[in-house]
Amino acid sequence: MLKIILASQSKVRKKILDKHNILSEVKPSNVDEDVVKSSLLKEKASPELISKNLAELKANKISGKYSDNLVLGADSVIDLDGELISKPDNRKEALEILKKLNGRKHNLISSVCISKNGSMVWNYTDKAVLIMKKMREDELKSYLAKISDETLYAYNVYQIEGAGRNLFSSIDGNENTIMGLPVEKIKKYLNNYK
Repeated sequence: MLKIILASQSKVRKKILDKHNILSEVKPSNVDEDVVKSSLLKEKASPELISKNLAELKANKISGKYSDNLVLGADSVIDLDGELISKPDNRKEALEILKKLNGRKHNLISSVCISKNGSMVWNYTDKAVLIMKKMREDELKSYLAKISDETLYAYNVYQIEGAGRNLFSSIDGNENTIMGLPVEKIKKYLNNYK
């Protein structure tokens, strides 16, 4: 059976692949995302383009080291009216992000890229539209107090398959996309791969 390399240390992405019977080995790319984002933002790149570029960069970096292997890179970003919202580095930042999203609609963009021998062979980007309920600051703090650091830093501030679902009045999109991996499209590509 075909086995891929996952160029990510995301436990969530690994779990999604396992659940869908996609054999994978984890080799984190360790790409400095902040440097890439900063450079692309200076070029006025859209959040979608930033997500695509990061997914490709991660896949290509690992793919160059493991010839003839398929390497999957992935990246997710939040697009709030054209503003890129990155993962928080601490709980204070997490609260600030939630306050920004509070009562507003945003897009969660997840991009995936498969590379072989250092070059992209396939990519896909999906988007989910989420509307966060209007909440008081103490409610946001209460939500943050209930989730672990690992969860907080892995899920773009909200854990959609857990407590985070309660933050939203509307979710339009695939749950796997929101968790960072539009797995159905990956499966389709791998099933057709010769």
